[in-house]
Amino acid sequence: MLDFSFTPEQEALRGMVREFAKKELAPQYSHWDKNEEFPKEQLLKMGKLGIVGVDLPEKYGGKGADCVTAGIVLEEVARGDFSCGYPVTLAELVGGIITVNGTEEQKQHWLPPLIRGETTMTLAITEPHAGSDAGAIATTAVREGDYYIINGRKAAIDICLSDAVVIWAKTNPEAGTRGISAFIVPGDTLGLVRTPLRTMGCKGARLGNIEINNVRVPASNLLGEENRGFHMVMRAFDYSRALMGLWCLGAAQAALDDAIFYAKFRTAFGKPIGKFEGISFPLAENSTLVEAARMLCYKALWLRDHNLPHTKEAAMCKWWAPKLAADVIHHCMLVHGWYGYTDHVPQEQRLRDVIGLETGDGTGEVMKMIIVREILGREYLPY
Repeated sequence: MLDFSFTPEQEALRGMVREFAKKELAPQYSHWDKNEEFPKEQLLKMGKLGIVGVDLPEKYGGKGADCVTAGIVLEEVARGDFSCGYPVTLAELVGGIITVNGTEEQKQHWLPPLIRGETTMTLAITEPHAGSDAGAIATTAVREGDYYIINGRKAAIDICLSDAVVIWAKTNPEAGTRGISAFIVPGDTLGLVRTPLRTMGCKGARLGNIEINNVRVPASNLLGEENRGFHMVMRAFDYSRALMGLWCLGAAQAALDDAIFYAKFRTAFGKPIGKFEGISFPLAENSTLVEAARMLCYKALWLRDHNLPHTKEAAMCKWWAPKLAADVIHHCMLVHGWYGYTDHVPQEQRLRDVIGLETGDGTGEVMKMIIVREILGREYLPY
């Protein structure tokens, strides 16, 4: 039976991260956006605090916490600085993939510095002509003795989070999704060329493309078994999609907090605007919707912690929470009037940032297809 309360330890952690985010992260939120810089300093502080990779094994420096706890940390981080959610999420995702599928040597090399915030890692799956259809990737990896030679192109990658990149490539192109493998590739490897993209939001993460030109990596950099990479990342997506829901809801809650505060002191016609139902009722509605979406995300994580099916719930989190967050933040921006449209308050930045996650890890349309598959059956899919 699902317990809708956090443990005392989780509540204490949530309070600690919230206070840290308020003091250390929120004041720098607009800085990273305006300067298009990655918040490396903040990441190191989070690593020292022990809130990067909290669900990774204690043996490598993590806390061995459950998925619900990881969600709590991410939501609170995002309330302070949405851009800092990138390294936190990717540490959980990449670190988890390495923990489950990596060799002991790979774990010892990559996990401790990742957890300390000293090393950043990202995933390279999406390609210019293969986004939601991850099985259609064209990047190849050919075995030559003790090495693999990788060629291809990856798109919309968090290129600043790339001291190392986990690249998915086809090792058996004729086998479709059963012929995809994953490789850990250091970011300074010869032949790996990064090109930044200009995006409307998430500028601290610096999304971009990666050209992979005859990149030569040792066979020991293969992550997991050859030709088993697709299933490895699909299971990880069920985790990341629930986390991304909380990531967006953290920003939505911050927007609500600011709008509620503003509605209490901004006056019009001789009274606080919060007294007008045109302002207060939408705030009540949005608060209700955010709370409902939050419960859905934590339910998905709770199901994962208990080894129960959660693909459907994770897809629900991913299509609904980012869209809801964008709608809520948009309204909160309007509560601030013309001032909300300026960069003097972070509402417009939050809106730009969360929109980016409406497509990341699968579009809303693909998430609905997954839900259909789970509730009606695979025979009702359009392909």
